[in-house]
Amino acid sequence: MAVRRERHGREQRAEADTLPARLKMRMHRVRTAVRKSGVDYFRGDGSDWIALVGLLFTVPVIACFTILDPVWCSPAVLVLPIVAGGLLLRPASLLGLYAAAAVALIVESVQLGPYAENIAAVTPGTVLTVAACGFFGLLIAQFRSRVGVPWRRGGTMLFDLRERIRTQSRLPKLPQGWHREMALRPAGGQSFSGDFVVAARTNNGRTLEVVLTDVSGKGMDAASRALLLAGAFSGLLGSLPPHAFLPAANGYLLRQDWDEGFATSIHLVLDLESGDYELYSAGHPPGLQLNAGTGRWEEKAAEGPLLGVYDGAEFDAIKGTLRPGDVLMLFTDGLVETADRDISEGIDRLTGEADRYVTGGFHGAAWHLIEAVAKDVNDDRALLLICRDNAPLG
Repeated sequence: MAVRRERHGREQRAEADTLPARLKMRMHRVRTAVRKSGVDYFRGDGSDWIALVGLLFTVPVIACFTILDPVWCSPAVLVLPIVAGGLLLRPASLLGLYAAAAVALIVESVQLGPYAENIAAVTPGTVLTVAACGFFGLLIAQFRSRVGVPWRRGGTMLFDLRERIRTQSRLPKLPQGWHREMALRPAGGQSFSGDFVVAARTNNGRTLEVVLTDVSGKGMDAASRALLLAGAFSGLLGSLPPHAFLPAANGYLLRQDWDEGFATSIHLVLDLESGDYELYSAGHPPGLQLNAGTGRWEEKAAEGPLLGVYDGAEFDAIKGTLRPGDVLMLFTDGLVETADRDISEGIDRLTGEADRYVTGGFHGAAWHLIEAVAKDVNDDRALLLICRDNAPLG
């Protein structure tokens, strides 16, 4: 038995030592190495040699086509691999590509002759165009190298940032008899905003806690700080008693030591069984409550300083009750305040538009209210509606 196994092992080794087997093994190793390099490259972790080799190959191909038919393939076509190199290559590799492009231009110039005699030859304008594209490509490559994020991952990271902000701004489902909705419009039509919402059901689901925050700045300038604060506020919400949330948030902002680190915030603590609520504010515009019995809007203005201004700030709550048919509106200042309109005028306009929804209900009203009141405002705008239905709670 042992002799048979030994003979079988010698046969397997002999079969493995044949030329086809060795070639097959080497090809497998090459495929594995190329696949690993490609995966690492597109993840932003590996070398850029694959892209460099590919672009270096296109340079002589373009040069050959230019020499054969300069009318259909002009010398300026060399900007294509240069632009691609600025997006794909690191600065050191990019310089090698530029050297190859310069050699190609020299060869084309020699082969096509003086530009005064051949309009399809290499002209000074062609050289300047290729050089300018190369300069801007190098700037882009140096920026990517300094940031440490490849261009193919930058868009993914921004998309992930936007989705995280949207996910954290989702409101929890409320029990029967309640309706909530949120609308958020960043400044300038961007996808990123300095306004955000964090919310949670606490006290075994009986209490709804919502925090609407407006970070200083707007759009992309405030988005990164908004994401950081949204994560921190989400962790604090429900982990602390309601009266301790804003002081803890204020301390967190102070520890960041940002140059422009203040924010306004409003914190709603709503009992979903009784409708009683507390409203805490940190320099935020007042809330607005619609009294279904009178049909009038009432401002709910709590006292408190901006977040991130000074330590030891105190925040006093204002109390109220949402009865069947009542509506509570929370919003940021971008919705009611502009350079040519003060906040009181903006609130009057907002309540005037909101009165149109009293009869038919406020389902889907948040987005339409922003469109009607502050459609073209160059600021972040957010509006939160909490409605208690007329039907009794089941």
